[in-house]
Amino acid sequence: MGLSQGSAAPCPAAAALPAPGLAALLLLLLLPVWDARARSEFQTSSVYLWKTGPWGRCMGDECGPGGIQTRAVWCAHAEGWTTLPTNCRQPERPDNQQSCFRVCDWHKELYDWQIGSWNQCQPVLSRSHEKPLECLRGEEGIQTRDITCIQKSNGVPAEDVICEYFEPKPRQEQACLIPCRQDCIVAEFSPWSECSKTCGNGLQHRTRHVVAPPQFGGSACPNLTEFQLCQSSPCSVEESLYSLNVGPWSACSVPHSRQIRQARKRGKNKDKEKDREKAVRDPEARELIKKKRNRNRQNRQENKYWDIQIGYQTRQVTCTHKNGKTAALSFCKQEKLPITFQSCVITKECQVSEWSEWTPCSKTCFDMTTPKGNRTRSRTIKQLPVGSESECPQLEEAEQCVSQGDGVAPCITYGWRTTEWTECRVDPLLSQQDKRRGNQTALCGGGVQTREVYCVQANENLLSYLNTLKDKEASRPVDRKLCTGPLPSTSQLCHVPCPTECETSAWSAWGPCTYESCDDPQAKKGFKLRKRRITNEPTGGTGNCPHLLEAIPCEEPSCYDWRITGLEECIPDNEKPCGPGTQVPVVVCINSDGEEVDRQLCRDAIYPVPVVCEAPCPKDCVLSTWSAWSSCSHTCSGKTTEGKQMRARSILAYAGEGGIQCPNISALQETRSCNEHSCTVYHWQTGPWGQCIEDTSVSAFNSSASWNGEATCSVGMQTRKVICVRVNVGQVGPKKCPESLRPETVRPCLLPCRKDCIVTPFSDWTACPSSCQEGGVTLRKQSRHRVIIQLPANGGRECPDSLFEERECEASPVCHNYRWKTHKWRRCQLVPWYVRQDSPGAQETCGPGLQARAITCRRQDGGQADISECLKYSGPLPPLTQVCQIPCQDDCQFTNWSKFSPCNGDCGGVRTRKRTLVGKSKKKDKCRNSQLYPLIENQFCPCDKYSAQPVGNWSDCILPEGKMEVLLGMKVQGDVKECGQGYRYQAMACYDQNNRLVETSRCNSHGYIEEACIIPCPSDCKLSEWSNWSRCSKSCGSGVKVRSKWLREKPYNGGRPCPKLDHVNQVQVYEVVPCHSDCSQYIWVTEPWSVCKVTNVDLKENCGEGVQTRKVRCMLNTVDGPSDTVEDYLCDPEEMPLGARKCTLPCPEDCVMSEWGSWSQCSLPCNGSSVRERSAECLRQPDDGKPCPAATEAEACTLNKNCYHYDYNVTDWSTCQLSEKAVCGSGIKTRMLDCVRSDGKSVDLKYCEELGLEKTWQMNMSCVVECPVNCQLSDWSTWSECSQTCGLTGKMIRRRTINQPFQGDGRPCPSQMEQFKPCPVKPCYRWQYGQWSACKVEDAQCGEGTRVRNISCVVYDGSIEDVGKVVDEEFCGEIEPIIDGDKKIILEETCTFPCPGDCYLREWSEWSLCQLTCVNGEDLGFGGIQVRSRAVIIQDLENQHLCPEQALETRPCDDGQCYEYKWMASPWKGSSRTVWCQRSDGLNVTGGCLVMRQPDADRSCNPPCSQPHAYCSETRTCSCEDGYTEVMSSDGTLEQCTLIPVVVIPTMEDKKADVKTSRAVNPTQPSSNQSGRGRTWFLQPFGPDGRLKTWVYGVAAGAFVLLVFIVSMIYLACKKPKKPQRRQNNRLKPLTLAYDGDADM
Repeated sequence: MGLSQGSAAPCPAAAALPAPGLAALLLLLLLPVWDARARSEFQTSSVYLWKTGPWGRCMGDECGPGGIQTRAVWCAHAEGWTTLPTNCRQPERPDNQQSCFRVCDWHKELYDWQIGSWNQCQPVLSRSHEKPLECLRGEEGIQTRDITCIQKSNGVPAEDVICEYFEPKPRQEQACLIPCRQDCIVAEFSPWSECSKTCGNGLQHRTRHVVAPPQFGGSACPNLTEFQLCQSSPCSVEESLYSLNVGPWSACSVPHSRQIRQARKRGKNKDKEKDREKAVRDPEARELIKKKRNRNRQNRQENKYWDIQIGYQTRQVTCTHKNGKTAALSFCKQEKLPITFQSCVITKECQVSEWSEWTPCSKTCFDMTTPKGNRTRSRTIKQLPVGSESECPQLEEAEQCVSQGDGVAPCITYGWRTTEWTECRVDPLLSQQDKRRGNQTALCGGGVQTREVYCVQANENLLSYLNTLKDKEASRPVDRKLCTGPLPSTSQLCHVPCPTECETSAWSAWGPCTYESCDDPQAKKGFKLRKRRITNEPTGGTGNCPHLLEAIPCEEPSCYDWRITGLEECIPDNEKPCGPGTQVPVVVCINSDGEEVDRQLCRDAIYPVPVVCEAPCPKDCVLSTWSAWSSCSHTCSGKTTEGKQMRARSILAYAGEGGIQCPNISALQETRSCNEHSCTVYHWQTGPWGQCIEDTSVSAFNSSASWNGEATCSVGMQTRKVICVRVNVGQVGPKKCPESLRPETVRPCLLPCRKDCIVTPFSDWTACPSSCQEGGVTLRKQSRHRVIIQLPANGGRECPDSLFEERECEASPVCHNYRWKTHKWRRCQLVPWYVRQDSPGAQETCGPGLQARAITCRRQDGGQADISECLKYSGPLPPLTQVCQIPCQDDCQFTNWSKFSPCNGDCGGVRTRKRTLVGKSKKKDKCRNSQLYPLIENQFCPCDKYSAQPVGNWSDCILPEGKMEVLLGMKVQGDVKECGQGYRYQAMACYDQNNRLVETSRCNSHGYIEEACIIPCPSDCKLSEWSNWSRCSKSCGSGVKVRSKWLREKPYNGGRPCPKLDHVNQVQVYEVVPCHSDCSQYIWVTEPWSVCKVTNVDLKENCGEGVQTRKVRCMLNTVDGPSDTVEDYLCDPEEMPLGARKCTLPCPEDCVMSEWGSWSQCSLPCNGSSVRERSAECLRQPDDGKPCPAATEAEACTLNKNCYHYDYNVTDWSTCQLSEKAVCGSGIKTRMLDCVRSDGKSVDLKYCEELGLEKTWQMNMSCVVECPVNCQLSDWSTWSECSQTCGLTGKMIRRRTINQPFQGDGRPCPSQMEQFKPCPVKPCYRWQYGQWSACKVEDAQCGEGTRVRNISCVVYDGSIEDVGKVVDEEFCGEIEPIIDGDKKIILEETCTFPCPGDCYLREWSEWSLCQLTCVNGEDLGFGGIQVRSRAVIIQDLENQHLCPEQALETRPCDDGQCYEYKWMASPWKGSSRTVWCQRSDGLNVTGGCLVMRQPDADRSCNPPCSQPHAYCSETRTCSCEDGYTEVMSSDGTLEQCTLIPVVVIPTMEDKKADVKTSRAVNPTQPSSNQSGRGRTWFLQPFGPDGRLKTWVYGVAAGAFVLLVFIVSMIYLACKKPKKPQRRQNNRLKPLTLAYDGDADM
């Protein structure tokens, strides 16, 4: 390959080689050139291969075989990469195009998959070829089936692609199971039969039957018969060795025609023939005979439907030896031999005509969805079967069909339509205890709405419907049965929007006195305003908000004013270093809302003047700066109230000699008036909006036309009343309120559309009965209805009164009835003379024969009808032939028996029937013997005594229909009446004195016992009302508050269930909502520090170290500042300011510093590198140039000490919150933001807001509370027909359906969806066979005989178990004689009576129970199987070789069960017991149980236990009796039993008893210590092998551990404890001083 590919490459390099090298290279190249060519050709073909892609779609212009499909073809290297096409061999290139079958949609009707049946399961070769010893489930296998695509019309196979276009190819193989082999299972043997002979040696036998056949390769059945010899007394008479044996009848033969008979006779007896000819040659006689024959032929009712020919049949009679061999008849000594001939009917099979053409398809339209139509074809009977076992074949055949073609119209289709949903109603969802049931007007939230469903013709006027687009145009309703699709829902959950109540914020503080409108300042009238805002907008129209503004009139209003934000440094006058001076205020310009604005706007306002101050000189008294003004004591000022606020300052240093002294205490406090405005507050009050009234000026522009062209929607106007109100007084003049802020009194609104009632047109009249009426004609009614699909609203057109109309039907025609007409029996036909002439007594033309008759079909009025009508409507064919008797001379002849005379009603009376002798029989003495031939029969009349007795169960409790009385006043709208008093019924049966069922009217009963009953009303779960909300779980930040309900009463009788219960049976119904506690709601308020009280007083100077205190109060914080003092626990204890501290009171010459200012902010993040500072001012310079301490102080910023990080935290979601007026439906879940400090403490949100942290959370989320929808049921249906036409167990049933299944915690559906009521009892009658008589062989001992049975009319109670009691046949007069579903009544059949010595098969056993193939009680799906068997009976051991095989027959069955087979064992008796196999239903069987699991039946030990005190245990080993221990030999066998020492432990009663080693107690003898004074334990430390037992080691280990523990405890108790060192507590205790409120402290 390398040479062929690289042949060009060495050429340039060759030039560089010397001459000898070049020659050598050429030689090398030339030598293998031939070989290389051949090789390269082979290698190319094997290394480069053609590859093909999948075929593309079949393309073409027409459907069918003319399409083309293509595919990609390329050349590839064996390793997978693509190469040039020239590298592959061109002749082998595959086609890239082929013709194909283009499939179109209409081919679906022409082609389909033909699926073959699964073939036999073949085993899969498993990995391990070793089969397990015990089969548990079976062997895995695989089975396949044939699947081909065919043309439906002719079954010709087509390409799979065509069928795959419409439906994927079904799978062709599947896994299957070859079950474990199942051996034959047989029942136990029957008891032994009686001895076959009453004297001498005989045989006894016993038999068994097969319970389950061998399956899946199981072993065959064992012998079903066992026999044994039996002996009785010796025979006095010698046993007959020969028996007369009658053979079976031959086939029925046609008598020879006259010519053949005459020819035979000619050969036999010519003389007789001549004599006869002489006798008949007389022409007159011939004429007479001819006329008679013609007359007979005319009288005969011939029928084209059957040809009855009476023939004859013969049989053989032989003499049989008991060894089965035939002997001469003379050995069987018998006077009268059996008849060997009889008349019979020649069998004729049924003959039918050819099939007629198919009728047109019943479905004349075309569509793919509705079921196909049917077409039929029929054939007629040409000749009915005579004497044949087989019935006529089917005369009518039907198949499905589809009408196709251009002229076929599409079918009418039907679909469901629905009316509009009714108004959404919440009240059906309320529980029984809900207080809102009384007032349902304001309910909202989840509700239920309903609608009606009706069926319409779907494509009726479809085009006009679409063109006019009249959506509300209603189609005519049709019969609901025509709609086949799923029924649309008739109820659904809906939502009534809940009005959200208006929520407002708290009032702001009162603003300054300002003009009503700063844009238009009027004369001096002004208002102070306070405002609140809407925090939650109201929805739903009802939630009107309260007023948002309150005003107080005031004097001298201004829109803008200066606000002092601080004071500059105190600058002494005349540029002195200290002394009196002034402080310049720092001001900003603000508007009436307190917002900072441009300073220019305050040009008209009075600018604040500088404040007088004092800069202390050395040795002067030093005072602190004034504190801030306290909050105002009152919000307004009136006659009795006046607002005051105060501020204070404290002494920082006392004056020295010559300095300015400190003022007295009163000068350290200042008070001023505040909130001087009066307490008369005014606001605008709005009334509710009035009704929407049409506004003619606006509606012309805004009307919208609905479908019927009327203007039904327009814009209207609403007004409301607005008045000025003085708080706590009432309405005042409007001038008291700010006019510019007056709310609007008029607004536009939308008038609701007027909705007319819309009803469908009337449906067509329901059909009248079209079929003919039998008997009395009952007039029926027909009706039609229409449906309201839209109810009127807002003044629309009302609905019509009548939605249902009814009228009488016209009378329907009376049916034709058909009956069989039977004609006269023909003459009795005997066996032909030439057959019977050799039998004794044949000279006489008499004996048994057969006669036939004709049958025709007639209408009830007597007119001729086709025989097919009678076959359809008139029941079984009357018999065509019957046995007849031509009496012989010696026979007695009688008329038929008359009917019995009627009973005259007297109990114990007699009724009779008679017959008379006919013809010559009257004169024969033999016939007049009334003992042999009675002419009168008597029968006692029945004594009619009737008794009634109840049968069956009570019916369900049935509520009376129509009444709607309600118990406990608990009718919920939409509930069907479910409870109250009803009645239950029990059927009554009437029996006569023979305990036969008769009509109930005989017992003067209407058929029922009736009894009142109560259906208890459902009671819902009852809960308490909501508790009050708990306090917020956090005093600062976001927490939760909870409220709950608890259980008052559990539900019963199917009431609404409770929500989930907790472990103490309390209902866990609670609501959790987040709550926010304002961190600044309660704040610590401090007064100024007191004067520093020096502790070690120097009498000379009042200065030095001391203590100062201040009052710290917890106060409620309001908009106007801290107001009331509250309990300290409401404020954060960690934030509580100090109430006392150490201080230094400066001496007169010392520097005096102000209080430290607040610390500067730490820069974030708190990483320890940043610092915070605070500063103080020097208030008094020191004397003598002493230095002042540092005016600034710094400290490092430490995380969670003085520097904090802040982050948002979000609370958990609340439970779903509904409106107070809602039961369920859409709600809202909320959660809150919390600002959390880095030490985990919740703080005010402002800390996070100031940092501008990102808020990414959604705070509200919609949620749904599941609606507790009570189960809604339909009304009860009408009572069904009785389930049985007669009998005791008939039931009438009525049903109801679930219109709305329960949801959530709604009331569940009752389990009773149907009620039954017994039907009145009617006796059942049927024809029933009697028992077969014994097999009777007339005039012989064995062979083929007959057995007979009769049929009788029986009354029974309708159950399978009731065998019935015979009654008069007239009760079954109207019942067709069908027995066990078979119309063919068989009263006589041939049977075989075995000859002595014959070996024969018994009758079939009963069919076994239906048994499934199961594993561990699970059906493997092979279907059920039943079996029956015939056992072989042997009469003579010598004839065993002539016995037939025992027989077995199986059949599949449906109602199979799984049975298990288990070994059973009796208790041991000595060393043996009985072991047997039992089926799970208690039947003892042979086979079925696994042999390897068979328990032992024998447990004797080998070798036997010969040692003293030893016995054979259940494990078949030798053990010792109690009181002895085993000593084993080295090979594990018992060597001896040694006595165990007995420990007697004395009890309290036996104090003198001593511990002794007594002798061994014989365990088989009673103990001598009967009084119970001592108890005896046997301690056996040694095992049977002589070694110590395990428990001895355990006891020793336990004793050792206990000993170690005791020693350890003694050691620890005796050890001296060391004295503990006292730790020096260097921490300072906090200084706690009692503060009595004295400022001087």
